[in-house]
Amino acid sequence: MTEILGMDEIDQKIVQLIQEDPNLTHTEIATHVNRSQPTIGMRIRKLEDAGVLHFQAGINIKETELYLSRCDIATSNPEKIIQIARNCPYMINVFRLSGGWNVSLLLASLKLEDLDKIINYHFRNDKEVQKIQMEIITDISENYVIPLNILFESCDCLIE
Repeated sequence: MTEILGMDEIDQKIVQLIQEDPNLTHTEIATHVNRSQPTIGMRIRKLEDAGVLHFQAGINIKETELYLSRCDIATSNPEKIIQIARNCPYMINVFRLSGGWNVSLLLASLKLEDLDKIINYHFRNDKEVQKIQMEIITDISENYVIPLNILFESCDCLIE
């Protein structure tokens, strides 16, 4: 971790503490790692500037009534799928993959039946999509906080 992310043991402990409780003050973190509060502030700023530590407001998916799915897609045009995912509020994130499935989407919806409608609208009739596989996520073991565009109505994929 030290070589890859440029973090020493103190930085790693700071990140761990923040992940466990994002509301900890710099003074509380300083007590846990036996450093001064200004030192903690400087280290956190350094980690943020390096892009290693990022604070993100969002919704804890584990605590919501949202339905989640993962959809794997094999396509000849992954960039097109990525662009669609950026513009559809139901698509939380998109991942480019190696192997037979070259795109994976994470989707959320208020209704289970809408997940299939979203995939149908955006991808099932696309000639560049060779195959699609969608799985419903039934449980999440840990808190999973994500930024979520909750303005679902801003996409045409569920207009009937």
